[in-house]
Amino acid sequence: MKIRVLGCSGGIGGKANLTTSLLVDEDILIDCGTGVGELSLEALMAIDHVFLTHSHLDHLAMLPMLIDTVADLRSRPITLYASEDTLRILRAHLFNWLIWPDFTAIPDRLHPLLRMQPVKVGETVHLGERAISPVPALHSVPSQGYALRGRQGTLAFSGDTTVCDEQVAALNAIEDLHYLLIEAAFPNAHQDLAHAARHLSPSMLHRVLDRLNGSPEIFVTHFKPGHADLLAREVLAYDGRLRPHLHLLGNGQTFDL
Repeated sequence: MKIRVLGCSGGIGGKANLTTSLLVDEDILIDCGTGVGELSLEALMAIDHVFLTHSHLDHLAMLPMLIDTVADLRSRPITLYASEDTLRILRAHLFNWLIWPDFTAIPDRLHPLLRMQPVKVGETVHLGERAISPVPALHSVPSQGYALRGRQGTLAFSGDTTVCDEQVAALNAIEDLHYLLIEAAFPNAHQDLAHAARHLSPSMLHRVLDRLNGSPEIFVTHFKPGHADLLAREVLAYDGRLRPHLHLLGNGQTFDL
């Protein structure tokens, strides 16, 4: 399994700031932020599965355009996996014929261009030799991360979250955790904003890292563009046990599992 970072910024502004999306092999997306717009039409047509962490636009902005662009060029629907709460939000507020067509009813309910599949913590989706399982997260809307298991180990993606005891426990339960992609959206000076928005600041992230039992390679994501340099300094100021394993996530990075 090969995972490529299409976007990992907490905002937009030039090629360096593309919002969250991970391409798994050629056919799976984890989130569907603006980084997806960098893919060719041929690459977009190959996407069969999209896993969403939550309903915020920076993580799904390109989903409506993806479906609209490729749907009539494909012989089967795209399957969208998310929590039932997130799918309910999308049905009510996005695929509602007002903001965007309801592709679950085009051309009809029996032959849709988009299929929605609820998936929750405790369940696993098997796609060939690949296994994708939700992990808990705690954000301002219903949210979950994902653990991606390949033949060589597991990569976990926190999604958007604040400190979440259940997520820490889930990460510690993954015996073959090779990589952890985890967010830090606001600098320490904006701790109140981080708490209100249910994101991590670097100091909060450091406390989470101190609670991890294993030694995965850790890549920090979701920096707000206007604070990226400060966030990088504050994240890398960590001096705990996992400091040699701590990195910043970048567009185009790849992981093999």
